Amino acid sequence: MSINTLAQLAPAAQPKLTFRPLALVVHLLAAGGVAAGTPAYAQVSAPTEAEETTTLETVTVTGEAVREVTEGTGAYTTGAARTSTPLSMSLRETPQSVSVVTQQRMEDQDMQTILDVVNNTTGVSVSRYETDRAQFNARGFAINSLMIDGVPTIWEQPWSSGEMFSSLSMYDRVEVVRGANGLMAGAGDPSASLNLVRKRANNRELTGSVGVSAGSWDTYGTEGDLSFALNEAGTVRARLVGEFNEGDSWIDLKAKQRETFYGTVDVDLSSDTTLWFGLSRQQNDSDSPMWGGLPIWYADGSRTNWSRSKTTSAKWSKWDSTYETYFINLDHRFANDWELNLSYNRGERDSDSYLLYLSGNPGRDGSSAMSSFPGSYKTETVQDDYSIRLGGPVMLFGREHEVAFGYIYSQQDFNADSRAAQGGFGGVANFDSYDGNFQAPIWSGLTPYSYGDLTQKGLYGVTRLNVTDDLKVILGARDNRYEKTSDDTPFTSPSRLDEHELTPYAGIVYDLTENFSAYASYTDIFQPQARRDISGQQLASVIGESYETGLKAEFFEGRLNASAAIFKIKQDGLGESTGVAIPGGMAGEFAYEAIDVTSEGFELEVSGELAPGWNLMAGYTQFEVEDPDGNARSTRFPTKLLRTFTTYRMPGALSKLTIGGGVNWQDSIYTYATNPAGTREKIEQEAYALVNLMARYEVTDNLTAQLNVDNLTDEEYFDMFEAYGALTYGAPRSVTASAKYRF
Repeated sequence: MSINTLAQLAPAAQPKLTFRPLALVVHLLAAGGVAAGTPAYAQVSAPTEAEETTTLETVTVTGEAVREVTEGTGAYTTGAARTSTPLSMSLRETPQSVSVVTQQRMEDQDMQTILDVVNNTTGVSVSRYETDRAQFNARGFAINSLMIDGVPTIWEQPWSSGEMFSSLSMYDRVEVVRGANGLMAGAGDPSASLNLVRKRANNRELTGSVGVSAGSWDTYGTEGDLSFALNEAGTVRARLVGEFNEGDSWIDLKAKQRETFYGTVDVDLSSDTTLWFGLSRQQNDSDSPMWGGLPIWYADGSRTNWSRSKTTSAKWSKWDSTYETYFINLDHRFANDWELNLSYNRGERDSDSYLLYLSGNPGRDGSSAMSSFPGSYKTETVQDDYSIRLGGPVMLFGREHEVAFGYIYSQQDFNADSRAAQGGFGGVANFDSYDGNFQAPIWSGLTPYSYGDLTQKGLYGVTRLNVTDDLKVILGARDNRYEKTSDDTPFTSPSRLDEHELTPYAGIVYDLTENFSAYASYTDIFQPQARRDISGQQLASVIGESYETGLKAEFFEGRLNASAAIFKIKQDGLGESTGVAIPGGMAGEFAYEAIDVTSEGFELEVSGELAPGWNLMAGYTQFEVEDPDGNARSTRFPTKLLRTFTTYRMPGALSKLTIGGGVNWQDSIYTYATNPAGTREKIEQEAYALVNLMARYEVTDNLTAQLNVDNLTDEEYFDMFEAYGALTYGAPRSVTASAKYRF
């Protein structure tokens, strides 16, 4: 196997903690939740005459942030978002394409992880080239970071630590801003920002829910969510969330287990000051994951036709990971309506893997073997983030405007160690009949393999000028400092990046009518690259520029949002391999040359409530990605995407029943790889559509039962592992039944 193959395959590592308390916590939450909810339920089912006339609604904390919270609204949209800028603006007021996946949509579509969000959101897609690794994409470019409460958490994508399986149980919503977002995200690609917004302890009275689920491939889950006050005045409030999920897969031997715990506390230090802090821990255990995909050709050059259950993994293989976060925030509102936010976040990712990679093209019926490469890697990533944000209204020329300033400091340390497999290894003689029986290696101790230290500093300022009652202009900039030292010891020379970039932001919004606005915006983002040219000089940062213009509409007092956008994205200075070795460089280190890539297209989206009881999300995206010579780029990413889902609560006697469904369609994707004859051949997945259905019934005022069917027509589809002639099948039809009790 080549050095470049090893560099692409190298993965990730496991937890520092080996105990498993989370399943117990979830069951305790469930037991406590039911016990706590029973008296309240008894009062509802058998109220006294006095109680019937004095029933009170739950009291919640109010404030500006409540406009953004989606929990309990039943909505498919939100009142405001602040992922695009530090200003809290409605979707109509934001001069970029923004989607919000609300709590109600997560529940209706049974979304459990960030992977589910990406698969069901306008304009973003997934290239899942293995069972446990994938590339998120938008508008033709990769997404390599997630934001949590506005703080970017960057990961080394080849060394995944369970990022695509991040649980949604601790989040209120996911805000998705497409295009460049350098003002808030710092360094990155001009693709999209996915901001996961945590649930807060907002309730002064005891509230919560307990849920259970069971589905295809012996998948089972339970979840508890409990909010309560810690003092009589309700100024100290807590929230606990626990989740446990386990099951097999449509792939032979593959199994998974996910445990999540989240706890947060809100303390009202005064009527204007709130301190909130918390922690979370998620553990993902993956048994027999595939490392690489299934071979596309037999040794004689003919195409393979594997069952979707076929695996290249081994019975002893595993890939386990944990992600722990600790955070503390202080929010203060001054008498002049200015707001101050101070925050600190710490994230610790650990992963441990024991993997088997099978390479080459098998002979039919065992006429020739596949080669094997066992690999074991342990990774640790620690990221500390500090931020301060200050903003509020200002008077200028007799009109009120808004300004915000902030500073973000982020420090990340990444380390990967490897274990060597002792002894010689045979291949798999007959892959047609391979069932995962591969001799487990004896592993050596850990040795250094790869490391990276990354520091980002960002100082930003932004203002929204109310030029007239109908015209708003948003101007901003971010001063970035990026420093990274890395060393992929077996593959490349150590590198050091030290970049200083200024990221501008400009937008204009004009209200055409009471419901319609026209907008235009320019944003950019930069991405340092460690690639070198033929003379050995490091290439300059890639600059991603986004131009967007369109129309936005808001109806029914913000309960329904719609948008139409035309966009153009330029990525200038992207390094592309020349295939020529750098003179005097390390073996296998090729020279790169800088090229420009352009993505142009349009997007349509509508989300919200069309009528009482009828929610809809529908989005269509179409674009082309080309280099200066007109050649298509990013062909493994779909360039036409349709995302739809709708639910309707039946009227009259059937009002306890809600039904829903949707279609996710994408056009064809393709790449080229070298076949056994040594020639380049096209690998293509034709366009396909996945049909999803749901139904929910209110058994009582507190208890609901729900059924979800994904990929109703059992469509067969795959993603490809670029350049390695391998594919990974997507999920067949699946059914999940769940029940939730709220109190």
